[in-house]
Amino acid sequence: MSAVPAFTLPPERRAIRELPDELVSQIAAGEVVERPASVVRELIDNALDAGARQVNVRLMAGGVRAIVVEDDGIGIPAHELPLALKRHATSKIGSLLDLERVATMGFRGEALAAVASVSDLSITSRGAEAPHAMRLDARSGELTPAARSIGTSVEVRELFFSTPARRKFMKTDATEAAHCIEAVRRHALVRADVGFAVWHDAKLVAQWRAGSAEQRLRDVLGDDFLAHSRPLEEQVGALRLHGRVGTPEAARARADHQYVYVNGRFVRDRLIAHGLRSAYEDVLHGNRQPAYVLFIGIDPARVDVNVHPTKIEVRFRDARELHQGVRRAAENALAPTRAAMPGETNDAGAAFVPTARNPFLANASYAASAAQGRLALHNLATLYAQESPAPWNVAVPAAAPAVARPADEGNADDFPLGQALAQLGGAYVLAQNAQGLVIVDMHAAHERVVYERLKATLGESALQAQPLLIPLSFVATPDEMATAQAQQQQLLELGLDVAPLSAGTLAVRSRPSALPDADLAELVRSVLADLAQMPSSQVVQRERDELLATMACHGAVRANRQLSLPEMNALLRQMEATERADQCNHGRPTWRQVSLKQLDAMFLRGR
Repeated sequence: MSAVPAFTLPPERRAIRELPDELVSQIAAGEVVERPASVVRELIDNALDAGARQVNVRLMAGGVRAIVVEDDGIGIPAHELPLALKRHATSKIGSLLDLERVATMGFRGEALAAVASVSDLSITSRGAEAPHAMRLDARSGELTPAARSIGTSVEVRELFFSTPARRKFMKTDATEAAHCIEAVRRHALVRADVGFAVWHDAKLVAQWRAGSAEQRLRDVLGDDFLAHSRPLEEQVGALRLHGRVGTPEAARARADHQYVYVNGRFVRDRLIAHGLRSAYEDVLHGNRQPAYVLFIGIDPARVDVNVHPTKIEVRFRDARELHQGVRRAAENALAPTRAAMPGETNDAGAAFVPTARNPFLANASYAASAAQGRLALHNLATLYAQESPAPWNVAVPAAAPAVARPADEGNADDFPLGQALAQLGGAYVLAQNAQGLVIVDMHAAHERVVYERLKATLGESALQAQPLLIPLSFVATPDEMATAQAQQQQLLELGLDVAPLSAGTLAVRSRPSALPDADLAELVRSVLADLAQMPSSQVVQRERDELLATMACHGAVRANRQLSLPEMNALLRQMEATERADQCNHGRPTWRQVSLKQLDAMFLRGR
């Protein structure tokens, strides 16, 4: 007979007893202090609440051996230093009303006590009225005179020395130091008025001087982020949103350039992240991650920051308003095509000025060319036309007539995407603009034009449904059954007639006409899963857009279709006037610019 596993035996009766204060503090420290970066974050929060204008962080061995955070804030009076190390002692809140309207970075009054319970901690501080600083040793409680200017220094040595098992979970010194630097970077992004410096093993590894918000973004995230991002600024009800959202071309393999702040506090929130990600749904390719910095201003009474000891999670009173506001603001920032954005692809400045949402160009030659290309566009933009094996027009000759154009079509410099020159490889349109050569993927570009037109034409109307001669039935989970009954109207708007057939079985009696070959059971399950997790209006809009994207892909001009010059120019003009025209519906780029400077470099001109 094998021994009975211990975990199957009845538990031994133990008396309920109160835990000692030191163990309570260490348990609390496990929530607050995950790694050295957690300590850095908490101490910088305190420094900023104290009005610091310069914060210096010094690390040894990635912060495990030592963390010192120095600030030039208002300091702590000597008689309050012992109280600062007690759990739930704070100057930042004093009542429930204060807790419901927290406007400071810290407020829980447990960070210093938690850190002190798992390290050797000391505080040196001096107020404006004090003749000298005082130093408090957390272990001995000894308070002694010290020398330093006005402000506070917190020194944390041998982190987790009292909990060796926890220390074993630390990574390499370089990894822990990188996390600490990232913690400082998050503060630096939102507080451009404060200078930050980080030393590791006596070497200066990061520094951000106080300055303008734009300069701080440039210093922290680099010139590339500024060059490949769009400004975002909107007032949505009680929310004020501002920041920058990266263009789809600048998306990254990792989500390491995503920063969201609520009232100056860095947060991780699935709702906000989903709202931002959904703004990129049909412009981002594959699993690429967008880069963004978003600052959200909101009445403190409308957000609960007392959710987790680390204060990195929050809850919102009106989550739906926030989600919709964030998504709409990001979509508006990303909507104008790059061709018509001042400073992105042209040096002409005032010649190319888009409106707030629609980048139509307001000049006479553009309007004339668009009118002249309307007849050609009629064939080019037929939404549901079947592909014909015969070419639309005769191939463009490779000689001079391919470049020639009527005088009233305007000059290439009049248009962001220029004037068409020829077609290459049956897939690309070559054009010349003020900057040089423009290369357009004609199928991808036309797919976006058709897609946006479909969205504008259908609006909020229900998608056309195709009744099934024989209803499809499949076994459903209790959640799927409940969602199908509760969201029946939303399903009908997507062309899906879904209703219970029996206990545990759903029957589908219609499908979207645009998807005759889709796996219907899998489609319904996917829609039901989304409806169960997100507001129904968002699901309906997303599923509608996916169906329209499929329709647009089939309705767009195919490769190896030979276009005339008027048809090519009509496509270019429509791209300039179409939102999100820089990417197709699948997130692939629709056009690329090769500048004259790049062409000169290719051919070694000027060398």
